[in-house]
This record gives sequence, C-alpha cells and structure tokens, in this order.
Amino acid sequence: MSIIRRIILILPTALTALTLGMPFGFAADQADHIWSGGTILTMNDAAMRAEAVAERDGRIIAVGSTADVMSHRGDDTQMIDLAGRTMLPGFVDAHGHMFLGGVQALSANMLPPPDGEVSDIAKLQQTLRDWAGKNRDVVESINLIVGFGYDNAQLKELRHPTREDLDAVSTDVPVLIIHQSGHLASLNSKALEIVGFDASTEDPEGGVIRRQEGSQEPNGVLEELAFFAALGPLTKNVSPEGGQAMIAAGSKLWARYGYTTAQEGRSVPSQAESIRAAGKAGDLAIDVAIYVDVLIDHEYIKAHASQNYDNHVRIAGAKLTIDGSPQGFTAERDRPYYDPVGNYPPGYSGYAAATDEQVIKSIDWAFANDIQILTHANGEGASDMLIAALDAATEKYGPADRRPVLIHGQFEREDQVDSYMQLGVFPSLFPMHTFYWGDWHREHTVGPERADDISPTGWYLKRGMMFTSHHDAPVAFPDSMRILDATVTRRSRSGDIIGPQHRVSVIDALKALTIWAAYQYFEEDEKGSIEVGKLADLVILSKDPTKMDPEALDTIKVTETIKEGETVFVLE
Repeated sequence: MSIIRRIILILPTALTALTLGMPFGFAADQADHIWSGGTILTMNDAAMRAEAVAERDGRIIAVGSTADVMSHRGDDTQMIDLAGRTMLPGFVDAHGHMFLGGVQALSANMLPPPDGEVSDIAKLQQTLRDWAGKNRDVVESINLIVGFGYDNAQLKELRHPTREDLDAVSTDVPVLIIHQSGHLASLNSKALEIVGFDASTEDPEGGVIRRQEGSQEPNGVLEELAFFAALGPLTKNVSPEGGQAMIAAGSKLWARYGYTTAQEGRSVPSQAESIRAAGKAGDLAIDVAIYVDVLIDHEYIKAHASQNYDNHVRIAGAKLTIDGSPQGFTAERDRPYYDPVGNYPPGYSGYAAATDEQVIKSIDWAFANDIQILTHANGEGASDMLIAALDAATEKYGPADRRPVLIHGQFEREDQVDSYMQLGVFPSLFPMHTFYWGDWHREHTVGPERADDISPTGWYLKRGMMFTSHHDAPVAFPDSMRILDATVTRRSRSGDIIGPQHRVSVIDALKALTIWAAYQYFEEDEKGSIEVGKLADLVILSKDPTKMDPEALDTIKVTETIKEGETVFVLE
C-alpha cells in the first residue's frame, strides 16, 4: 500500500478522534458515567467551559459539547443530570493536616463563630463538659478530655485559658485543648503532671512554657515545641484503632468540602505508617500526600518518597517548620510586633522554631536528594532564613525544577517575593487569614499599614507567578468555599477589606484550588483540570461561582465529591 493511500485511510479516523477528544487510534469507549445539564468549568484555559463530561475506569475519556460526548453513551452508561449545578475538577489541598483534621472532627469543637460557638471561657468550659459527658467511653479509653480550635483573639477575655480554667472542667482527668493555629495549647493541672512540666522545667529550644505571674509554675499554656513535646505523653493511650478512626474521619471531612486530594502537611514516620495502613485497609476515600518532618527522620523520607500513590497514599516529600503562628505572636518577624496582647518584652518580634544551621542543612539535604520540601515560614525573619538557605543550595546544586514550596508567607516584604521568584519557589499562601484574623493583624500583630499585605497574592500575580490558597486545617475547617471567598474578597469578620490590591478574580482563585495546586504537587498531568486522560476527580457545586455576587461565594455548597468516577461524598 502506498504512503499516500495510507494517509487517506487514516485521516478520517484521526480527525474523528481529535473531534471527540480521544487519543489517536482508539475507538469511542463506552462511558461508565456521563455528566451534563449544568455548567462545567474545566480549568483548562484552552476550553474553560464544556457541556458534558464522560468517564470510564476512573479517567476522563471525553469533555466538550453534549453531541460529541454522547457518542460515548452505551447501554450501561449511567447518565447524570447536573440539574443546573456546576462541575469543576476536584480540589487539591495545597496545605493542611488531615490527621489532625480527624482529631478535630472527633474532639470537642472549640472554634469561635461562625464555625463553632465558643466566644468566652465559660462557654469553652461548658463545651468541654458536654463533650466529655457524651463521649464517656472515649474519655475512659484514652484518659483524656480533648478540644480543638479555641482562639484567644476571639474570646471575650482576649486571653488563653489557663490550668485553673481547665481544672474547673476536671481535676482527675487530663484536659488538653489545642489553639486554632495548632501551634499552642492549654493543659489542666493533671495534664501538666502527666507531661512532667513544673517550676523546675526549662523551656525547650524553640518553645515556651508560660508561667504564672510572679512564679515559675506553668500556667498551662504551651507554645510551639513545648506543646509538641506534651502530645506524646498525653496521647499514649490512643489505640491503633483510634488512630485509624481519626484518619478515616479526616478523609471524610476533606471529601465533604470537595477535596479529592488531601495533604498531611507535617507528619512523623509512625503517623505516616498509620495513614498508609488506613489506605491499605480501604479507609481512605481520597488521595493523601504526606510530607514528613525533615528534622525528625531524613532516612524515612528518602526511603519512601514517591510520585506514585499506593492505596491512595504517597510520601510526597519533606516538611520544614521555621517559625510559628502570627496570630499567636510566635512567628519570627524582622521587626517588633505592632501591639501584642500578653506579657511580652519591649521590641518583641517572635522567635524561630529552627536554627539557621537546621534550615541550611535541611534545604541542602532536600536539594541533594531531589526531595520536594515544603517550608513553613510565616514572618519576614523566617523568610530571610529560608531565602538564605535556598540561595546557598541553588548555588551549590544548580537550578532545576524542584518546586520548593513556601507555606503561609503571611508577613513578607516585596523584595522577598522577588527572591522567591528567582529561586523557583512555589508560594502556598493563606488569604483565608484575612477573614479569620485580618482584624487581629490590623490591630495587634502588624498594624494597619502592613496588614493590607498579609498573604500578598497580588504581588505574585503581578510577577506572573502561580500560587495556591490553603486552609491549614484544622486551623479552620477545610472549607473550600470559605477559601474561595476570602481569596477573592479578602473581607474580614468585621467587614473590612484587608488589602484590596491583593484581591483576585474568581477564575484565578479557582485555579489556586485546582490546576495550580496540582502543579504544586507535580501532578498537573493527572489532576487539576477536566481534560481527556486525567483522573475523573470532580466536584459539583450548588452554584456557578463565576456567575454570582463574589460577596456570596461562601454560601455555595459542595453537593457531591467524585474520586476517580466514584462518589465519595453527597450532600444529604
């Protein structure tokens, strides 16, 4: 057969395949599911809107016009009417802590409104009593009353609960309540006794044991590494089954908000193994990418890091934490805090949770071993430490597509944004803070002038850079629509707009939850947009976020979450 005749015979098949969005050489596959009848936002700039999507064996086989996609309809195809709802790619969690999110889901809800009801210490105490009364079997099995999410900035008393406040809940059972930032906690006297913290205990490096006024006796409040050191002794009675239940609860919580990929953003090897075991047992509805603390175990990360998921789990890389919480005044700044609430010395600017040597060695190790590293750096001082380490490692090993990730970057200078751009850093920012703590930052942490530039999305977009927008759950619920709303409007609890110059379009904010987030993970070829060949990870929303008042974005509901073609959450 001549070459010309072969071209004549092949050409119609090739054109048909291109028209239907199929790989060349393949006949039209019968779809397992076809969705139509609503808005479909693909997050693919080449074809942002579509009329229908077809899926087979967990992957997208067609997307486009209804007429084209319906060619994949067969006798066994399940037809799904979106009924005017809006479909997008499943959300990719740019930064969160799924394991602790499971703890949050199962513990007493200490969050202030609108996510909880704790607005003063009396309500906090009663919430703990109510939870303990309803969960006596849990309290007895783990010997612990636990609450998650209190925020001193939102309590009427504007202070942390002390050991005396929690002793009013129980003097016999240890009580642990974790601050909404996840960087501080408060313990009752029994819990302090179990941990072994007393007047003779010195503050650990990178942490603080707060003391009673005029005394060295702990007042119950622990910061950073002091808090982390207390977790082991207090949670030693949590069984493997209890850990599995927390992991499963976290997975379900993320799916409820439309996430088809979750992150465990600061793990230890034992916790990572528990998540892997949950995956093997079939307890995970969605993918979980784990980043293990680089200061705890280099070798575990190196031995297990992979780009591939096994039973919905992969060890994705390393996590480094340089400083703490801005609203808790533990972030490392380059200047004094504006008006910190508490007993702080003049000129107080926070502190680092890692040394310069640890930061330099960790970044160097990650570059040397081609391991993606995520670095928590909230304050300008922490960013200075990170930039110096990245600059040294880049000079030593040369440029490459490593995608080191800046986590949070709440307080940055614009020159630091330039440095991050030059060093190939991917920024994962936290504009949700503008809602929860924008007023607090304006009045207490950085002051009215600097508050406008927290989580500076506008600076990054001006430079043509992608960014992601995260929730850092359990700092807040992994509420994708709250993230979307805050990234677009930057409106605080009081109604103020925190940094109008950093507001972004709805489409850019959606990209930060989908395709840009997939890129952050090196997963842009598999996730983040609705395109032929990608995983059928999808989310269905009650409304089209591009066709409504941006001020009402937080009223949108996730009605269904679909992982590889199968529904893993549906709104009742």
